[in-house]
Amino acid sequence: MATIPADTRLASERAAAGRLRSVIKAAREAPRAAIVILGGLMLVAICADLIAPHDPTLPVKGAGVFDPPFWMEGGRATTLLGTDFQGRDILSRLIYGARVSLIVGLMGTLVAGGIGTAMGILSGYVGGWVDQIIMRVTDAWLALPAIVFAIFLAAMVGPSMWNIIVILGAVYWTRYARVIRGEVLTLREREFVKLAEIAGASKLRVIKRHILPNVMNTATVLASLTVGVVIIAEASLSFLGVGVPPPQPAWGLMLSEARSTLMAGQWWLTVFPGLCILLIVLATQLFGDWLRVRLDPQTRNL
Repeated sequence: MATIPADTRLASERAAAGRLRSVIKAAREAPRAAIVILGGLMLVAICADLIAPHDPTLPVKGAGVFDPPFWMEGGRATTLLGTDFQGRDILSRLIYGARVSLIVGLMGTLVAGGIGTAMGILSGYVGGWVDQIIMRVTDAWLALPAIVFAIFLAAMVGPSMWNIIVILGAVYWTRYARVIRGEVLTLREREFVKLAEIAGASKLRVIKRHILPNVMNTATVLASLTVGVVIIAEASLSFLGVGVPPPQPAWGLMLSEARSTLMAGQWWLTVFPGLCILLIVLATQLFGDWLRVRLDPQTRNL
């Protein structure tokens, strides 16, 4: 029976210990406020069925319409943050709205990142007429206002959460394509790529083994910064009535339904969903900025 040499075993143990120290150091340096907000919202979204006190789509039995939060006169302990124009619990709708926002934000970013990264690698590495076609399409896409283009696409395919995910992925892939292409143009001139080509490696193998792993840091940073943008876009589309359709709870839809009551004194209908959007976008941007600095080789080697 073969045995692992002591030197090899010791080296692997040291490498594992080094990776563990890096993870601990990164956890200590991470922005705590962003981690707490994102972690809390993810926990709420995952456990919405267990946490939400009421069905977010149905009126609460025994509650009236426009009931204020529990600390105000007329508030109820059963509806802590009040009710809306149909008597539905605001807290329950906010909890389920977190699930919608996170699903759209993460999946929309994944779609945009997948398309944009693939197009950027293909354009930068293959070059020639392929590069020209992809970049001209990218330029045309970038010339279109993102929200207006998303509204146009949503009006064509119809309002749906999964339609919005595909639409936002199709709108925001261009920022990945531009940045990744620039990275690949530099990478394809590096010695390890040239040596792989001289050794007879196919283009697909070079992309898979040498190009893709070296652009993943950049793609990850872009993704962390895009999540907040996608969430804002989804809230804007829902606010305009072409996003997540009612009665499914979404923070942008809640703002849209409450805009006519803002001046009538029902401030909680707009303040709470607006605050949720503010917190999640702020947290994603803070985390994205930290991740950009963390993955920057020049900063990491200081």
